[in-house]
Amino acid sequence: MAMRSTIVMILAACLMAGGAQARSEGRTAQDPKEEVKGAKSDARLTAASRAGEDPAYKIGPQDLLKIDVWKEEQLTRTVPVRPDGKITLPLLNDVQAAGLTPMELAGVISEQLKKYINNPQVTVSVTEINSRRVYVTGEVSKAGAYALLPRMTVLQALSSSGGFTQFARVKNIYVLRTENGKQVKMPFNYKEAVRGINPEQNIELLPGDVIVVP
Repeated sequence: MAMRSTIVMILAACLMAGGAQARSEGRTAQDPKEEVKGAKSDARLTAASRAGEDPAYKIGPQDLLKIDVWKEEQLTRTVPVRPDGKITLPLLNDVQAAGLTPMELAGVISEQLKKYINNPQVTVSVTEINSRRVYVTGEVSKAGAYALLPRMTVLQALSSSGGFTQFARVKNIYVLRTENGKQVKMPFNYKEAVRGINPEQNIELLPGDVIVVP
């Protein structure tokens, strides 16, 4: 009887191990399209993190900022940059933010707080970029406005738009840009770009650029 119980337990353990292996193999052998989608999702960094990586990023109107004053919870807060480029903080009232880097703004706030606090330690981070946008329209899953990340290219913007529909003519994509009051049309062949052909067409985007996927 004891021997039979032992055999049953061993068989159960083998079945559990086999099931775990099958589940693992099932995850490994997933649809290639799902793998690509997952890779794009992992590669897609938030605007806030990319702004934090770029010390030269200039704050703009509508951006959302986290102001952190060490050991001063009443002064630590998240604030939007108003259309006039200013933010409102306790004690300081209006502070010019637009046009400054997060580090420069932290220095300005720290200097002004010295009137009220001994040796203030201020950190400024961008939690949302809303001042610099590009637009993706046409045969994509998620058409709309996207935060323009530092050094963002056409290919990177397209990867953020959720992929193409089945009707997309990916060889005939183009970017619309306004230069000196005139609209310029720049062609972009997705199939070439992903193969590294004519890499110069994968341009860095500027605020207001529109990517059209016909």
